[in-house]
Amino acid sequence: MTATLETRGLDATDRCDSCGAQAYVRVILEATGGELLFCAHHASANEDKLRPLASTWQDERDKLSPASA
Repeated sequence: MTATLETRGLDATDRCDSCGAQAYVRVILEATGGELLFCAHHASANEDKLRPLASTWQDERDKLSPASA
């Protein structure tokens, strides 16, 4: 049985581990329990590699407003 980790929502104080921009995705790694935070760009760039390693993928990219047409 695996424990459920309570995760809080991401806010403006959460910063991307790659570039320092606001984080919209939190990844909890299965093997270590370590946490990674990513902006929308870096989450998309690393998603294929990280999804199989993640126990939790908290995605709040829906908070971003759509680009102007």
